[in-house]
Amino acid sequence: MKRISIFLFGSISYTIFFGAFLYWVGFMINFMVPKGIDTGESTSHTVAFVINTTLILLFGLQHSIMAREGFKKFITKAIPQAAERSVYVLVTSLLMLFIFWLWQPIPVTLWSFESEAVSLFLYGMFALGWVILLISTFLINHFELFGLQQIYTNLRKREMKNPKFQTPFLYKLVRHPMMIGLLIAIWVTPEMTLGHFLFSTLMSLYLIVGIQYEEKDLVKVFGEKYREYQRRVPAVIPFTRGKSNDSSKGLSLT
Repeated sequence: MKRISIFLFGSISYTIFFGAFLYWVGFMINFMVPKGIDTGESTSHTVAFVINTTLILLFGLQHSIMAREGFKKFITKAIPQAAERSVYVLVTSLLMLFIFWLWQPIPVTLWSFESEAVSLFLYGMFALGWVILLISTFLINHFELFGLQQIYTNLRKREMKNPKFQTPFLYKLVRHPMMIGLLIAIWVTPEMTLGHFLFSTLMSLYLIVGIQYEEKDLVKVFGEKYREYQRRVPAVIPFTRGKSNDSSKGLSLT
């Protein structure tokens, strides 16, 4: 019964994540969602800046803290190991929905393209960003990344296998293709408002910081294999020379 409960919990967590993911796509371009990044009642720019910055900061803290090995060891004292990833996915998804709900629009237009052809091209690039992000998750292991493999393995009374170091397709070009997809998705738009710009800037800063912590974790797990990968392959910008991640110097995106 306990295994079935964990499986149901993980399935619900993934369903909520998928809903939040789809909402995020619509949120960025104010399309088919109750509240988009530029819709809703606006307040003073100062208040909007404070609220929006606080929301992204909370997301960054939660996303980073819950992903660390120390926190995982702590939380699995209270919950089953098989449910740990699902808890992370659920909390992250609910927090994203919380951001969408409370986000304060700042409807000051920074740039806007009138050309229909240019707009269609930019919407195409926007869609490509989300496709790159989604494909990248499947290239490594989408189901493990979002907790489904853990709950299924637990349901079948099997042990999870240790992760294998692999660099399929996009991972031969950059170490973090998911980040490329997300950066494209949050920045490419036919009309950029000040609120959208703030969201994209804060999220980009979080991604830069988050990659540094992720790189350290990957080095701990895969050791010299990952260090050699760092030397060969750039972190985010394709077709540039890779550099080893030195925590004393920070992360190079090339």
